Amino acid sequence: MLMKFSRTMLTTAALTAAAVTAATSQASATVAPAPLGHAHVAVHFDLAKGQTPENIALAPDGTAYVTFAAARQVAQLTPGGTTRILATLPAPADGGIHTPVVGFAMTSGIVRAHDGTLYFLYATGTSDLTGLWRLRPGGEPQRIAALPATGLPNGLALDPCTHTLYITDSVLGAIWSVSTTGGTPTTWSTAPQLASNGGFGANGLKIHNGALWATNLDKGTILRIPVLPGGRAGTPQTRATGLTGIDDITFTGHSDRILAALNGPSQVALIQPDGTHSTVLSTADGLQNPTSIALRGDTAYVLSAAYLTAKDPNLVLAHLHN
Repeated sequence: MLMKFSRTMLTTAALTAAAVTAATSQASATVAPAPLGHAHVAVHFDLAKGQTPENIALAPDGTAYVTFAAARQVAQLTPGGTTRILATLPAPADGGIHTPVVGFAMTSGIVRAHDGTLYFLYATGTSDLTGLWRLRPGGEPQRIAALPATGLPNGLALDPCTHTLYITDSVLGAIWSVSTTGGTPTTWSTAPQLASNGGFGANGLKIHNGALWATNLDKGTILRIPVLPGGRAGTPQTRATGLTGIDDITFTGHSDRILAALNGPSQVALIQPDGTHSTVLSTADGLQNPTSIALRGDTAYVLSAAYLTAKDPNLVLAHLHN
């Protein structure tokens, strides 16, 4: 089992490395005085058990909910650092080897509703399991919307006002929308800016100031897609470029200032509203291929999956100085 997982990690590393190599503008980023201070590794995860943290959702009390991509799991992290597995999803019959791009069954994006319900994504390369899943407090996980087995559902965002979930597909270059009650997803956008260059296209996803903001890992970009009347997608606007290996993002407040997890370079970047960016966390702070980032108050939570380093998947906490 460990040897099989190691081969998977090598495959994923090679694919991610290829995507990172395709981006050439990293040199434009400058190292600036960090608005993130007091960074430290708060939790270490077990790589041998497939605990490669992919995405994170926060509760008001500081509890974090994460997906472990390679373990097919959803876990709860208490403010004290205890890890509790909430659900392990069923493995596909073929073990997940036909999952596009990654070659293993993968849990990815996660969000938490106000009532504590968790919604998350699962990609297996099979039509019986790939899709949007729901886990109510004290319940069992269930798939509530099927998604194409030929795709890789990755980023997830929730609009609580319309009870709508939005989903990026890194392979098909699309954003889907579906009700929180489940059902058949609708294609919300297939704009060419969401497409991949053969690896990971549309990736991280957030709702902010009347728009969906999506990252494209292959192209190193952040897109702003306005939500038009009736919920339709507007024309994408490229708001930042040259972000090598960009994965997930979060906003620092009401403005369009962004913190971004840069997977391949093992960095967190601060992106200003005009698109300029600077490095604010790095391997010196414990990052090991960060996959996602979230804020609660002035505390930043940064997950690292160690896809390339294969050393120390972890959670880094840092203090945000506004």
